[in-house]
Amino acid sequence: MAHTLGPMHPQERLVQFRPRAVLVVLGIILAAFIMIRVVQAAEGVLIWIGVAVFLALALNPAVEWLLAHGVKRRGLAVAITFICAILAIAALAATILPTIISQVNDFVDAVPGYVEDLTAGRGKLGFLEREFQIVERVREALAEGGATKLLGLSGTAFAVTKSVVTAIVATLTIAFLTLFMLLEGPKWVERFYALIPEEKQPRVRGIGDQIYRTVGGYVTGNLAISLIAGVASTIVLSALGVPYALALGLLVAILDLVPLAGATIAAVAVSTVAFLDSIQSGIIVLAFFIVYQQLENHVLQPIVYGRTVQLSPLAVLIAVLIGAELAGVIGALAAIPVAGTIQVILVDWLTHRRRRRGPPPGEPTTV
Repeated sequence: MAHTLGPMHPQERLVQFRPRAVLVVLGIILAAFIMIRVVQAAEGVLIWIGVAVFLALALNPAVEWLLAHGVKRRGLAVAITFICAILAIAALAATILPTIISQVNDFVDAVPGYVEDLTAGRGKLGFLEREFQIVERVREALAEGGATKLLGLSGTAFAVTKSVVTAIVATLTIAFLTLFMLLEGPKWVERFYALIPEEKQPRVRGIGDQIYRTVGGYVTGNLAISLIAGVASTIVLSALGVPYALALGLLVAILDLVPLAGATIAAVAVSTVAFLDSIQSGIIVLAFFIVYQQLENHVLQPIVYGRTVQLSPLAVLIAVLIGAELAGVIGALAAIPVAGTIQVILVDWLTHRRRRRGPPPGEPTTV
């Protein structure tokens, strides 16, 4: 007896979602959206907090050293460290600030002459106008409204006053945040550890110590390397008789704080000024920056950072690009500590995961 078989249909599966799961997912999405909006609205304050954290990490080794060498109370050690830091900054400012202001004013006064030579196609940068018509290109860009928006009915005086007031408020706020972080930082850390179950506290404390060494080592090392770059550049520029040597050295020190790109930008800017002074000075300064960057990358950074920050150049580049895109210069500065923190957490997670799984079959269990 023959049977006629109809077409076979794949078995249909019905996927059901519980209302509670849907509400949880919607709640997570809403919370993430609110968090993003809060971060965007408080971006300036969060940047101030980030700067204060880095300053506290940079000053905390001095506090710990004082506590280990006879100072009994943390408050006294913090006060001594904070006062010494302020006095050092004030002494440095009193020593070099008048010269920097004078050199910056001289440089600003010299800019119109450079612009005039460039417009007429004269001088060492005249080829930019003769061959590339750079002046016409700039005029076309300004004609599109850039200068009007900047200097038109936008209240330039009010904007400048607001910027000055904001800078003063930011400086005072960061100073007080740094002071309170140095005073109460250990207590807040212990309160955080107290919220964790006792059986997990040793692991979390180990992660915290590694993160502190990574971030603290990077902050201190970065400041030291930038200081070396600024001093070395000032000495070379002064020896060559390049104008504005002190101001340019300060520019190098500030830009060198930015990983990877900062040193290159500083080299291009300072070498350009040196070439404007003389071709010989420009060649020597450019050669100095090439040699110094190799020395910094292969000698200074391994010595200063030591084992605190172990990131590949590719990871550093990616972190810096993402940080710069998210928060500009501050994001670029914070990129490496954040990447180092993520690396510490991932390494610890992978290590404990392998321990839970045990050794692969056939491998001895002894170490």
